[in-house]
Amino acid sequence: MKRVMERGTGEVAGEKEEASEKHGNGEEEKPKINYRGWKTMPLVIGNETFEKLGSLGTGLNLMVYLTSVFHMTNVDAATTLNVFNGTTNLATVVGGFLSDSYFGRYATIGVSSVASLLGMVIMTLTAGVPSLHPPPCDQSHHQCAAATRGQIAALIAAFSFLVIGCGGVRPCSIAFGADQFDPTTESGKKGINSFFNWYYFTFTIAVGISSTIIIYIQSSVSWWLGFAIPAALMFFACLFFFMGTNLYVRVKPEGSPFTGIAQVFAAAFRKRRLELPDGAEKSLFKPPHNSSLVSQLQYTEQFRFLDKAAVIVMTDEIKPNGAAANPWRLCSTQQVEETKCVLRIIPIWVTCVMYSISFAQTTTYVVLQALQSDRHLGKTKFEIPAASFTIFPMLALTLWIPFYDRLFVPLLRKFTGKEEGVTLLQRMGVGMILSIVAMIVSAFVERRRRSYASGTAISSFSGLWLIPQLMIMGLSESFNNISQLEFYYKQFPENMRSIAGSLLFSGLAISNYLSGLLVTIVHQTTGGYKKDGWLPEDLNKGRLDYFYLLIAAIGVANFFSFIACAKWYRYKGLDDSEASESSPAPV
Repeated sequence: MKRVMERGTGEVAGEKEEASEKHGNGEEEKPKINYRGWKTMPLVIGNETFEKLGSLGTGLNLMVYLTSVFHMTNVDAATTLNVFNGTTNLATVVGGFLSDSYFGRYATIGVSSVASLLGMVIMTLTAGVPSLHPPPCDQSHHQCAAATRGQIAALIAAFSFLVIGCGGVRPCSIAFGADQFDPTTESGKKGINSFFNWYYFTFTIAVGISSTIIIYIQSSVSWWLGFAIPAALMFFACLFFFMGTNLYVRVKPEGSPFTGIAQVFAAAFRKRRLELPDGAEKSLFKPPHNSSLVSQLQYTEQFRFLDKAAVIVMTDEIKPNGAAANPWRLCSTQQVEETKCVLRIIPIWVTCVMYSISFAQTTTYVVLQALQSDRHLGKTKFEIPAASFTIFPMLALTLWIPFYDRLFVPLLRKFTGKEEGVTLLQRMGVGMILSIVAMIVSAFVERRRRSYASGTAISSFSGLWLIPQLMIMGLSESFNNISQLEFYYKQFPENMRSIAGSLLFSGLAISNYLSGLLVTIVHQTTGGYKKDGWLPEDLNKGRLDYFYLLIAAIGVANFFSFIACAKWYRYKGLDDSEASESSPAPV
């Protein structure tokens, strides 16, 4: 595969016309790619920052919006949000596939940004136009009108455009920013690393502003204004992105990366009855590796049944030029190893899906806990918006990352001898342990909060006691989620990097679905709507602490599964002997 770049028209300005020149041997010279690097970063980072401000400003307070404005029950709102968040994250798989296979990252981000803007505008209209949301509750009779079909339809339309928008932007944004730097030079490599730092920094800033200023405006000033501000920010995100159209380096899609994987399975199935001799790797089909995009991989022993796809049965399976006559009958060793890379990642990904169930609670039941707690700062009249508590996980992540990079990694490097201090899988394992601790702390805090209720809806227990569990979750995220993103980016074949960028979000998607299913099962089996169970409307009458302990128990079982998968895993680019020597126990 050849890496072909589609250059914006602005790249030609000030240069000689790049008509393909001929070498003496008649071969055509590849056109020079004009990487603009940091010159494009103000536009790329500007788009990233405003897009995050818009999407997070719209999404972080939806639990309160659905219960207070659309009059949904707590369980219905939590289930709706779990489905919405799950679908949003799962859409990143589709977005990453379409980007890598057909449209390219530039077109995918552009269309998706406009879709996000439309979704935010419709969400603003549901809050600002009286006919698009239910009327306020009748406080004298304690009655609240349910939303009409038309109002629900408007809400679904907003959600749908937001799903399309996030599905395209999230998997492509990191890879698109990295595309602007030359990966073959030292300055380009440093630029890529710096871009990752800026990416996380802008994410932190966006979460901070969205969790404080925007949520405060939504909860205390006006829902209409609180949604209009993110919509305006999203407009600026689109503006910044399209301003750089003529400057960007754009990687052309090379066709579906899943085709090669399908060919490996098809060829291996056709030759399933073949016996592989010892040392079979020496006789497998190994055509010249000409790709400048995908690195050549070492042979590994895992999934040996796939090696049959590269076994040469008859001489007519190879063309005179050395290529396979029928790629559905004969595949290269490189194709087989790329397929193995994907298969090896799946068990790790599954355990990370189960790990992420605990994170779904930070935007659902933690918010409900805060609503039924004393949220005043000391003796002042200022009351912290319930959804603003979601800033504390990100605050912990922000404080920990510089400490980890500057102090902790150099210390670990002395003990492990590894440049990165510890492996990505080890960091992910630490994150899983911290999530279990966070759920146990959450259970004890909830038990204490409920004991202070004394028959009233709002407990006198300070909501600030929710901060420790949220900070632990933030530390967990800094170890696991960030490591996941880096792990998928490095371990997937290079021609699947948009899809790799979607893997974390697709895992979060399924975890949201599982969390919603878990909420429904626990609610129905412990009482439902007829009597108070673990998860009633009034948390003071329930046992949310038991629910947290259940998630902790699931986390313990999942952690041991992760250990088994991590010990079995082989890092991309290493053969079996190198992998066993360089990969200690995961935790």
